[in-house]
Amino acid sequence: MQLQRPAFYQEQRLRMNPQVYQSIKMMEMPVMELRELIGQELERNPALEVLDDRSTVSLEEAESGRKDEYEYFEASSDPGIPGYGSNEASEEHRRFIEGVLTRPKTLQEHLLWQLQLECVDNELRAIAETLIQNLDDDGFHKEPPETLFRTVSAGADIAPPPRLQEAMDLVRGLRPRGTCTADYHESLKVQIGFLHDLPAGIEKALDHLELLERERFSELAQKINIEENEILLFSERIKTLFPFPGRDFAPGRVQYVIPDIRVINDSGDFAISLNDEEIPVLGISPFFEKLNKLPNGAAAREFVRDNIREARLFIQQLHQRNLTLLRVVRAILDFQRPFFIDGPKSLAPLTLGDIARELSLSDATVSRTANSKYLECEWGIFEIRYFFTNSISGTGSGGSQYSKEGVKAIIKEIIGDENKRYTDQDISRMLEQQGIALARRTVAKYRKELDMGSSYIRHERK
Repeated sequence: MQLQRPAFYQEQRLRMNPQVYQSIKMMEMPVMELRELIGQELERNPALEVLDDRSTVSLEEAESGRKDEYEYFEASSDPGIPGYGSNEASEEHRRFIEGVLTRPKTLQEHLLWQLQLECVDNELRAIAETLIQNLDDDGFHKEPPETLFRTVSAGADIAPPPRLQEAMDLVRGLRPRGTCTADYHESLKVQIGFLHDLPAGIEKALDHLELLERERFSELAQKINIEENEILLFSERIKTLFPFPGRDFAPGRVQYVIPDIRVINDSGDFAISLNDEEIPVLGISPFFEKLNKLPNGAAAREFVRDNIREARLFIQQLHQRNLTLLRVVRAILDFQRPFFIDGPKSLAPLTLGDIARELSLSDATVSRTANSKYLECEWGIFEIRYFFTNSISGTGSGGSQYSKEGVKAIIKEIIGDENKRYTDQDISRMLEQQGIALARRTVAKYRKELDMGSSYIRHERK
């Protein structure tokens, strides 16, 4: 018979309170996510207020800053439009300008505009307009074209109009080419039809896309009975096409990168600055400070003190996040100073552990600090993780003095400045002369990662 008896156990557990969790999450956030978090905290905590926000400008400041500019154009510009000075005409003109500036053109609008320039009859134009309205963001059919025109009369199906294929060919020839198709496979076939100087029968290679993607050209050449070098050229031509031709017009596709921190080179003296234009300066509301000093009821006093305490903690966590980011970037600057002076080809091997040991932080803290954040310098905008790269020998910072990204930059420079065709073996020998031991197959791998063709392809492009 089993008996249940009370027992005591001693164990250690790591429990994370909400404040620590929020501090860790704040450390990971890039500048735009951090701004959203600050906005949420401002709505939640009345004791927190914005002391200075440089990311927004009041209407009065905007108007005063542009007053001289407006006066200049009003005094010197003649729009040449009758009735332009009237309120009605000015309001209509303003609405037109605002509409042009704020709303990008959709794929349907772009195609319909081109369709209006085509010399076709009304019947064909009407069918083409219906097909355009049936396209999704990728430029493909939402519904099969035949069903758009199929109707039922007296229990019998009426076939789609006989000029449907003609209308589809018309839309497919508009820019961007390859829309009004069923999928990316058909779109590529349509786009290839507009290319010139292609070998006969080469479009059959599209029926074996998996071989093209794996670059198994010899096997594909045997399947479709075409020379391997012609397939190689065809593969390079395909890379210039757009499998999803409508995506350039899809809403919400464009994402802008906002740097979290900047490194400024002033004649060899480097300065590091946070992007404080996007992060407002926070403080404690003076009204709540006064309430905290006044005699209030127990409930009111507890409410005021809790909100002030949470506001101070949030400001402290924000300050700690910014301070850690500054320390990490300052350490990166010390390790990667040749990069900031000479550019990407001088990027040295560096690991998270190197920075962690230098700053007496954990690898996880350095990783969170670098995650999804961007650094701006005179060489461009880089993700902070870009500066962490192993050496080409794979032994970390204690091995080769050349990093993988640095060697790729050197290869790109060699190919870009070449006066003759350098093969991968030639590039390998040139790197060896600079003290970089790199096998030919590794050169080929890095060249493909740089999206650069072989010497044969580069020669054909010239």
